[in-house]
Amino acid sequence: MHAAEEQSNYKFIKNIPIGGEGGWDYLSIDAKARKLYVTHASKIVVVDLTQDKVAGEIADTPGVHGFAIAPELGRGFSSNGAESRVSVVDLKTLKTIAKVKTGENPDAILYDSTHSEVYAFNGRGKSATVINAESNNVVSTVPLSGKPEFAAADGLGERVFCEVAVIDMKTHAVTATWPLSPGEEPTGMAFDAVHHRLFVGCHNKLMTMLDSDTGKVVAKAPIGAGVDACAFDDAKQLAFASCGDGTVTIAKEEALDKLTVVQTLTTEPGARTMALDPGTHRIYTCTAQIAPDTGPSPSPGERRRPNYVPGTFHVLVYGTE
Repeated sequence: MHAAEEQSNYKFIKNIPIGGEGGWDYLSIDAKARKLYVTHASKIVVVDLTQDKVAGEIADTPGVHGFAIAPELGRGFSSNGAESRVSVVDLKTLKTIAKVKTGENPDAILYDSTHSEVYAFNGRGKSATVINAESNNVVSTVPLSGKPEFAAADGLGERVFCEVAVIDMKTHAVTATWPLSPGEEPTGMAFDAVHHRLFVGCHNKLMTMLDSDTGKVVAKAPIGAGVDACAFDDAKQLAFASCGDGTVTIAKEEALDKLTVVQTLTTEPGARTMALDPGTHRIYTCTAQIAPDTGPSPSPGERRRPNYVPGTFHVLVYGTE
């Protein structure tokens, strides 16, 4: 336990100013190219991680939620929720090569290198659009029983997990749907491919750990409020859950059925999404300064996102060094 605490002694390293206006969603890292992609309103901001500063932008991505990276193809794929399309982007020039029609409001997006396919998970469309990453053709549309938000691949080229429907990558069919109890309202998701463990952040302040062979919940850990992303560090065996209340819960996978919280890292309010650099073990999250609320009081149980001060959007960097 003492060793786990030393491993997870995360602290604030720096703030990278981004600026601009509008909302944000997922962050993605190309660890080899040392690039961080930050979705922001109708564009994607590219941060050079060797210098920790903005290096460029990908334009014309209305309502963008996520960005999937295919390094071997030199391409990236953005889920543009406001236009129900995926942009195919040249990673060198940051120019759009093509746009592919999806279901309504694509949200989470991931790239599977085994089959060279992109999965765009359509929120209002309640489906997943599967795109051939080389031809940009839609090869399948997978119906889902509910509204998908986050997803994770098994790293083996066999299955994709989506809250928590299991999609067979060969047949593009849903093969199982797993209950998460005691977890409720799943969102963030991460995967330990070595031990076949799936980590799911839930809005009732829990992170559940599932056996991906059986679909059973084998452990759980308390987290903060407003979780929106999870990550897993294979080398350190640490699971992360970033929450909008301004915390990141860090839990150690101590055994196949044991998940222990080793640190609750204080970030900033609104920093609900996150990306992990597997090489440096740093984590990146983002938020902006919250503006005073001058509107009417929210009704009981109402979830209301705050307003943010224009020009204050920034990336927060945390690590153990």
